[in-house]
Amino acid sequence: MLKHTGAAALAFLLVQANPLAAQTAAVTRVTVIEPATVMKGYRASKIVGASLVNEANESVGKIDDLVIRADDRVVVAIVSVGGFLGVGDRLVAIPYESIAWRDNIGVLPGATKERMKTFPAFTYASR
Repeated sequence: MLKHTGAAALAFLLVQANPLAAQTAAVTRVTVIEPATVMKGYRASKIVGASLVNEANESVGKIDDLVIRADDRVVVAIVSVGGFLGVGDRLVAIPYESIAWRDNIGVLPGATKERMKTFPAFTYASR
């Protein structure tokens, strides 16, 4: 049998007597989403790595990552542009909503490799 001493024993007894007392946040609402609704979307694991083309079917980059901004829930696509086989490329951020999907290919209307290279470079925060 374990011995409990001092404040640790008191805390242990309080938690045992009331297991809910140890919780720090309460769940206020749970939303259930129907599977049929989810199946209309795209899996992030399939989007990352996808090539982006313009409306002329010219390659303009590759989706490197997706970021969901905490402040307003906007999804941002981090796109790798330029370079060859990952060497010499740079990352740029574009709103995910600007990508149209056609037969599982991301289409970025009006984009060209040259124009994408003029976008500000994206760097990850050290978080």
